[in-house]
Amino acid sequence: MGLFDLFKKTDKVGKDSAIDSTEILEDAENSNSENKVVTKLSYHPDWQVPQEQKYIFNFLANELEPLKPNQLSLAAINIDVNPSNGAWEVKAFLRSSLPKEIELGEMGLFLLDKEDKVIASKTFDLKELGSIPAESARPWVFTFEKNTLQVDELPEEGWKIAFNLISLRGHQLDLDDSWKGKLSEEQIKQLENVVKNLPKLEKTEVNFTGFQIKLLEDSGLAVSILLRNGNEKTLSLEQLPLEILDANQKLVAKGFFKLDPALTIQPDSTKPWTFIFPKEMVNAEGADLRSWTARVVQ
Repeated sequence: MGLFDLFKKTDKVGKDSAIDSTEILEDAENSNSENKVVTKLSYHPDWQVPQEQKYIFNFLANELEPLKPNQLSLAAINIDVNPSNGAWEVKAFLRSSLPKEIELGEMGLFLLDKEDKVIASKTFDLKELGSIPAESARPWVFTFEKNTLQVDELPEEGWKIAFNLISLRGHQLDLDDSWKGKLSEEQIKQLENVVKNLPKLEKTEVNFTGFQIKLLEDSGLAVSILLRNGNEKTLSLEQLPLEILDANQKLVAKGFFKLDPALTIQPDSTKPWTFIFPKEMVNAEGADLRSWTARVVQ
């Protein structure tokens, strides 16, 4: 089956997912204009489109709603399942209402069901689409291989394809409100720098990194840990069995923490949190705490 065979007379335009271009492009400008932009159909320069397919593309493009100025959008069309490998061939328009030609690079895309739940995720090299002319709509097929899918069944009507803005913004500090009120701007910046310089997480990795430890006057132990979430969805912790080892791998503290309300770590973010071990859970005599490790008990 050729590329153009994927686009059929029975296809129709579904939900649109538009964002302000400043979310993606560094040199993009905000616009306060209320005028709507009607995007024009644009083909990849290497395409030789048969006349019959041009009718189909024109029909689909005429169904597109106007955009606000300086937006980028993905307008869903349909999904075909590749019978040979189970991949989803997602047909969509990549649209731009910018007044100039643009070229995009590597970017994460989501497939979302009608309730905005992520059902597939993949990074694409959007340079393959070529330069996108000003105020245009380019049809494309985005292939989501089976290992990028999080569900088995095709979504019901109302699904959409969207830019993964989490992957674009990079790993960030997720600071709880209770911490924001206690830390100065300088301390927050220091934490941001610490988080920025930590080793990069894998996409599904969860990591706990200790950064501060203190013996208390009542012989308890206060341990501050960076809870790191490399996933593209929020991590929720309701309980955490935790142990602390000193520089010589001596067990210094061990405890089970129930977190009520649950502690949430935003996607691709790091949240600092302090755990207090009461003295009955601590054995710090002779411990070397010049370096130490926090470890989740399996």
